[in-house]
Amino acid sequence: MFLSVFDIFKIGIGPSSSHTMGPMVAADRFLGLLRNSPFHAHGLRAVLHGSLAFTGVGHATDRAVILGLDGLTPDNYDAAAAEKALARIKGQRQVRPDGLGALSFDPARDLIFDYDTPLPGHPNGMTLHATDAQGDVILTEHYYSIGGGFVRTEAELAAGDVRSEGGADVPYPFHSAAEMLAMAARSGKSIAQMKRANELKFIGPGKLDAGLARIWAEMSDCIDRGLSTDGVLPGGLSVRRRAHAIHQALQAEHGLNLTAPHTINDWMSVYAMAVNEENAAGGRVVTAPTNGAAGVVPATIRYWLDHVPGAHPDRAGDFLLTAAAIGGLIKANASISGAECGCQAEVGSAAAMAAAGLAAVLGGTPEQVENAAEIALEHHLGMTCDPVKGLVQVPCIERNGLGAIKAVSAASLSLRGDGQHFMPLDNCIEAMRQTGADMSEKYKETALGGLAVNVPNC
Repeated sequence: MFLSVFDIFKIGIGPSSSHTMGPMVAADRFLGLLRNSPFHAHGLRAVLHGSLAFTGVGHATDRAVILGLDGLTPDNYDAAAAEKALARIKGQRQVRPDGLGALSFDPARDLIFDYDTPLPGHPNGMTLHATDAQGDVILTEHYYSIGGGFVRTEAELAAGDVRSEGGADVPYPFHSAAEMLAMAARSGKSIAQMKRANELKFIGPGKLDAGLARIWAEMSDCIDRGLSTDGVLPGGLSVRRRAHAIHQALQAEHGLNLTAPHTINDWMSVYAMAVNEENAAGGRVVTAPTNGAAGVVPATIRYWLDHVPGAHPDRAGDFLLTAAAIGGLIKANASISGAECGCQAEVGSAAAMAAAGLAAVLGGTPEQVENAAEIALEHHLGMTCDPVKGLVQVPCIERNGLGAIKAVSAASLSLRGDGQHFMPLDNCIEAMRQTGADMSEKYKETALGGLAVNVPNC
């Protein structure tokens, strides 16, 4: 299966691509399965396993499943309509998806958090059942939310995951960074040009360019909303939004002769934090490659456009195409899921993607772009995923800011060289995969270890 730039960058809702978007998508897929089934269903039941159970409430998985079974998807999500639907479902104890009529579903009874029985395929597992009038199960499917809003059934997971460009009927079918660089050398094309040629096998140039423009517009709008919004984030931690106040202070200091050079780091951080505060509030974001890491790529693009001389928004598409090529390699050969490999797979992957995109639009060669991605990923290896109370707030919001700073530093460092370096990106990706496999489950999005359990007592 070809992994498109629009698979890596998907417009959706917060706070989590794997815990919110994925379960909503899974519910929608189950409704489709039920519509094509010969059985007549009377009711529905959902069971959350593994990380979806442990951090489901903090990540709004419960809301996502309830709304998904009522027919809402990340694409058609409307916040006001969602609140009305939740009140109706809880009051009537039934959902009303299109084409299936009223189905019995009491969230207090039919949404089950199973903390004891993880499914074998992935830490983010869920089981959906349809029942008849007597309560007997007539249809069952297991789904896995594997990160970035991607969902696989048990059969699909067993058959093999998405393999990026490799094996697809495209002009440049690279499955590794080494293959990608070899193809670039033979063709004389940049990574963005090869990725564009691959995309054009499936859609026309007008649709591709319009889609890329929309992705950046959604990212930019999300930054602007976050910079202009104040208040306290939901979830019970009483975490205050900080991006608005920091941005105001930075604007007040802008142009002053005494401003320290390192203040540019604050600009990168505030752009990323604005996105992730919006995500934490359940707002509209773009997976990049996940919701938990959604701020890194937009912050790096905004830094480039607003602070780097010669930057032009017409090249944002090349940034996104390059970043998607790197993200596809990481997803195909390791993981972008915090529940599977820790935050190295989320913010680490995002930093690698952002570093590659920035190096590309700054004129880097394919070798320098690959080096930038490797530097950024290498220095996130071993990073745990340990959200306090299962919320995508602490340490996630600040972590995106630091990920953007690392991405810019990695791109800059790579451009100071000629692209030749000791550790290939492929080896770094494999090291990330191995590190994730060895990492204790406590540190992989279950909120059972790390910062999640080392919090103030008051």
